Amino acid sequence: MSENQQKQDSSVRPKKPLEVAMIRPSVSNNTGHRRQPWGALSPDQLPLKGDAKETEELEEEDGEELDEILLEILGGLTEMFPERVPSGAGAAFDLSRLCGSKTVQISQGLLVDWDHLLHDPGSPPCPSRSVETASVATEKPFQARGAGSGQRFDLRMALRALWGSLGLLRLLWCLLPQTGYVHPDEFFQSPEVMAEDILGVEAARPWEFHPSSSCRSVLFPLLTSGCAFWLLRLWEQWGPWPGPVSGYVLLVGPRLLLTALSFALDVAVYHLAPLWGAERWNALVLLSGSYVTLVFYTRTFSNAIEGLLFAGLLVLVSPRLAGSPPPRKPAPGPWWHSWLLGGIVAAGFFNRPTFLAFALVPLFLWSTCGAADPGFKSLAKKALALLPGVSLVAAVFVAVDSWYFSSPSRSSTLVLTPANFLYYNLDPQNLARHGTHLRLTHLAVNGFLLFGTLHARALRAAWQQLQACLWAFAQMGFLRALWRQSLLSGPRSPLLLFYFMPLALLSAFSHQEARFLIPLLVPLVLLCSPQAQPVTCKGPLVLFNVLGALFFGCLHQGGLVPGLGHLEQVVHAPAPPSLPTHYTLLFTHTYMPPRHLLHLPGPGSPVEVVDMAGTEDQVLCQALNNFTRQPACQVAGGPWLCRLFVVTPGTARPAMEKCHFPLKSETLLFPHLTLEDPPALSSLLSGAWRDHLSLHILELGEKPDNVTEKPLPTIQP
Repeated sequence: MSENQQKQDSSVRPKKPLEVAMIRPSVSNNTGHRRQPWGALSPDQLPLKGDAKETEELEEEDGEELDEILLEILGGLTEMFPERVPSGAGAAFDLSRLCGSKTVQISQGLLVDWDHLLHDPGSPPCPSRSVETASVATEKPFQARGAGSGQRFDLRMALRALWGSLGLLRLLWCLLPQTGYVHPDEFFQSPEVMAEDILGVEAARPWEFHPSSSCRSVLFPLLTSGCAFWLLRLWEQWGPWPGPVSGYVLLVGPRLLLTALSFALDVAVYHLAPLWGAERWNALVLLSGSYVTLVFYTRTFSNAIEGLLFAGLLVLVSPRLAGSPPPRKPAPGPWWHSWLLGGIVAAGFFNRPTFLAFALVPLFLWSTCGAADPGFKSLAKKALALLPGVSLVAAVFVAVDSWYFSSPSRSSTLVLTPANFLYYNLDPQNLARHGTHLRLTHLAVNGFLLFGTLHARALRAAWQQLQACLWAFAQMGFLRALWRQSLLSGPRSPLLLFYFMPLALLSAFSHQEARFLIPLLVPLVLLCSPQAQPVTCKGPLVLFNVLGALFFGCLHQGGLVPGLGHLEQVVHAPAPPSLPTHYTLLFTHTYMPPRHLLHLPGPGSPVEVVDMAGTEDQVLCQALNNFTRQPACQVAGGPWLCRLFVVTPGTARPAMEKCHFPLKSETLLFPHLTLEDPPALSSLLSGAWRDHLSLHILELGEKPDNVTEKPLPTIQP
């Protein structure tokens, strides 16, 4: 090379290495050695067009990252060739101004001919060829480095502020509190039982927590609702205002603890998003803005604990699965990693045995990833590594359950609650008592009910992946395609498996409730927030989550919890000591009332709570006659003043008129909607629509034969 040419080259080359932002700090090649990140290379060290071997490696290893790299490379080109960039701060960088070609879409991917750029400065570099990537096409031209960085910074700050606002909403709505009643299990699988054990209040213990049919482990209820009630007990005894706490505190205490734990999901997504090629703050906003997080993860559901454990499992296995291909002989991790992973699996299994459906794919991929000979040997070796953690945590659960369910009348035996759970739920007749559903209910109904358009996007991505797999099978054959692991190339394939495999396994059971799928929220938001792509369908998604939060958080059975608060004030109101009062609280056509919210003392309480469920009108009238004619009541010559309250939704209010009882007072609690007895459309269009969407608390009087009923005016609380 002549001296003039050398001077010309030196004037073109930058004085310092071109800085290029990378998603990962380094990339591995097929030999297990680490390449330097492109950000540490100068332009003459970058892969050239003629280097076919390096280009082939880029196609295989870096296809998912190529678009993001090119944005930064082309931003650097604007600094090297400012005369070819449109004037003005923040002006758009059109590729046609650089090489005379049409604007190239991000979806095509480019390899720049650096040799042509550095040795022929009179002509700008043009794309050497196209490489297909998994990105979605965009019609926007590439942005100059300064303008794009500023816009990305502003967008990231806006997303951070939005995530913080949604997190604050999650906390405040828990304290408000939410009035909706999603399912009886949110009370009767944790706080109802722990309130009786720790606070000594009257409660209705479900059959799963009886020693004769112990199907639920008690350790997680003790750690959540139990800890909250233990602190409330200390407050009652040693607080600055000693005395019994209110039903509001009994409701909010356990929920507040679960709400605090729900932020572990945000921490998990924060760490998982870069590993799986997701935009971190988009994923966090999708997570915090979902009504599943706002409603289900702030309540004492065992499914919420299951979701937290599943997120922790993904955090532990993802560094090995995501990112660049691991070397053939990966370095062993710390000993506690496998122990912790095994402990999470055991804890999830004792909490809900269905946790194995969520853990199956992550554990399988973790066991085979990087193995020289993936097969039974590799699986057995990894299973043995999990065994110490599984054994230790399982021993703790068995010991606590055996202690809790033991009684002086029974000989001390080991209690295996997961075994009892499986024995009960594998019987189709037992599942039929709780309701049977079609096998496609999770896929066709519950997924859309919980996640809306995100579930639709996952179905679309799964269909595209299925088409790609069928094409690979047709081109290479089934075994060869599996051997080359082409089905799991890129971050989207494992995320699809994390989402759809548990859904398919849970669909094998005939009893399918929507809340069983809430642990799938974490892989779903990672799947639906890829980098360099905006979140689509924002308007419908926001509307869907607002409606879901209002329906399940406020409207669905929304009058029952406030109604219990109203009745708590009634039964705890001061009464003349010379006139003892007996209260009968009868609930009909509502969910089971959690009695611990009434804060009644143990046995011997003058308050009787009766749950009539969806009984027929004739049976209801006969029960009311029996309660008003009790021998202890004054109307029958007894010493007690008997007060009878009936709690019923507005749609079942006409049934009370058939019983012909005098009405002393009536209280309406709005809103309240029961899907078991929904209001007719004509009633919602009438002037009395508010009555049909309210919970009615009726105080009935005695029914002597000569009483003439005169309805009293309605009382609005």
